[in-house]
Amino acid sequence: MPIELNFEIILILVVLGVTIFLFVTELFRVDFTAILVMVALGIFNQFPNVNLFPDPSDLFTGFSSNAVLSIIAVMIIGAGLDKTGLMSKVAAAILKHGGKSEARIVPIVSSSVGVISSFMQNVGAAALFLPVVSRISVRTEIPLSRLLMPMGFCAILGGTMTMVGSSPLILLNDLIISSNQILPADLKMETFSLFSVTPIGICLVMTGILYFVLLGRWVLPTLSSRGAGSAGYSVRDYLKKIYGLKSDLVEVIVPEGSILRGHTFADIMVSHNLYIIGSYHRGQRWFTPVIDTVIEDPCRLAVLGRRKVIQRMADDFSLQVLPELDIFSEAYAPTVAGVAEVVIPPDSSLIEKRAREIRMRKTHGLGLLAIHRGGETLSLVETNEHQATDIAEVPFKAGDTLVSFTAWENLARLEQSRDFVVVTSDYPKEELRPNKVAWAILFFCISLFLILFTDLKLSLALLTGACGMIASNVLRIDEAYEAVSWPTVFLLASLIPLGQAVQNTGTAEWIARNILILLDGWPIWGLQAALAVLATAFTLVMSNVGATVLLVPLAVSIALATGANPALFALTVAISTSNSFLIPTHQVNAMIMGPGGYKVIDFMKSGGIMTILFLIVSLSVMNILF
Repeated sequence: MPIELNFEIILILVVLGVTIFLFVTELFRVDFTAILVMVALGIFNQFPNVNLFPDPSDLFTGFSSNAVLSIIAVMIIGAGLDKTGLMSKVAAAILKHGGKSEARIVPIVSSSVGVISSFMQNVGAAALFLPVVSRISVRTEIPLSRLLMPMGFCAILGGTMTMVGSSPLILLNDLIISSNQILPADLKMETFSLFSVTPIGICLVMTGILYFVLLGRWVLPTLSSRGAGSAGYSVRDYLKKIYGLKSDLVEVIVPEGSILRGHTFADIMVSHNLYIIGSYHRGQRWFTPVIDTVIEDPCRLAVLGRRKVIQRMADDFSLQVLPELDIFSEAYAPTVAGVAEVVIPPDSSLIEKRAREIRMRKTHGLGLLAIHRGGETLSLVETNEHQATDIAEVPFKAGDTLVSFTAWENLARLEQSRDFVVVTSDYPKEELRPNKVAWAILFFCISLFLILFTDLKLSLALLTGACGMIASNVLRIDEAYEAVSWPTVFLLASLIPLGQAVQNTGTAEWIARNILILLDGWPIWGLQAALAVLATAFTLVMSNVGATVLLVPLAVSIALATGANPALFALTVAISTSNSFLIPTHQVNAMIMGPGGYKVIDFMKSGGIMTILFLIVSLSVMNILF
């Protein structure tokens, strides 16, 4: 019996309209908008003759939903893998093949995520790669906003590559079996095998990659990211902005038989107005080495100074200047080391002592770049404002600000020292635990095994791995809490009741049936396209599982009535519920929104074209195959 328009449906239509308006205009932050919608639904449910939820407590079931708990678990698992340094190694491997080119990094990251998300939930694949992409952004200085959206979109697209890649496709065969029970023998549909949809998914992932490679410069926003965990400034930008010192960090090759053999780092630094902050010789690396170290050839040096000065030195001594960091790229990434300021307090034991005397680099891990004293900057590098000074021989005074290049782990140790006051606070204080990598991989593999080979709920399988990482001290419990993006959790948990209300009140079915009535008499391809558009629209405002359960039976009925292939129409719905790029209601989009600094309008701009491409490619490939 057709559902008639009633007060409850009108109420939900108004709520949907207001929600979309608030999302687009961003009068409030999107997570707060979602909370307001949830509260409004709870209040409306108290009105006489309004029954949005059979049980009033259903209003808060989003916080215990499988999707939300899964997201919490994958964030903890991703943080655990990152804490061991494993994600940093993955980032380094990608950078090795992709360099610092956005056009090369985007395809590598996106294709990797797409393949992984074909066998595990797309939100899990995206969560695992979030720290990888963050580190790549920091090291390449490519804005995180230009990397996260391609990664997130391809994680969603990758879910269409196998029948276990997304919840709608997992559900599809059950819905087909259910529909077959009421169909005559000659009309029963065959279920799909694991790789039946693989050609469709591959084409969609390739489309997503090509879209961002070819049009990324126009459709992707260039925003500063807050979640990358950097030190705030690169070495070059920090020194230029704060102290007027123009510097670049460059890797130099000293060949065998070089005339520099036997010279000390101090000799070169003083004579050429530059800093040597790292060396590599016979497989061993030294970071912030002591300045009286004698150069042994062949070796590599990490040199800080003006590039033209470094090039002049290289020409004088027949050295090779590399275009970018190679051996030192990992050690001197902004997530590992950078520029920091420490102050000499009045009770410091270092007063009247000199950096060379106390062996500052070896003892404290500080490579001294400049001393800021009473409005004057003393530096080894000559600038327009002052002459070069051998700061290693300058006695320290109370109140001196020491500008130093240091590893963040060294800086964290100095916070416990009475000889220094650490001024720099915005730096990564993470404590890597490489000795826990075996435990992290073990519990990640346990979760993956439970997901792929058992009937355990996704959230429970993932929480097993998350709990294992905490129990084995890969992550401390407080670090696990910090790893969770709570705005993302509240955004999704608060929107779930809206999807339930859309379904409970019959609003979704009312919209679907009225649209299909309007399509009466359309050709088969037109009806299929309309179903794809309808599924796309529904999945933006309700769960993709709910949209699939609602629309697959309707799609089968329409196909039988018009002589179309019912299995194809059912597959069209299940595939199209992954076409969720316009607004950040999909779990993956919600997760990358905060770290990427995106606004809803960014998703509408980039996702609008992706939505159209998805429809064209998926419908074309499905009709070619089936």
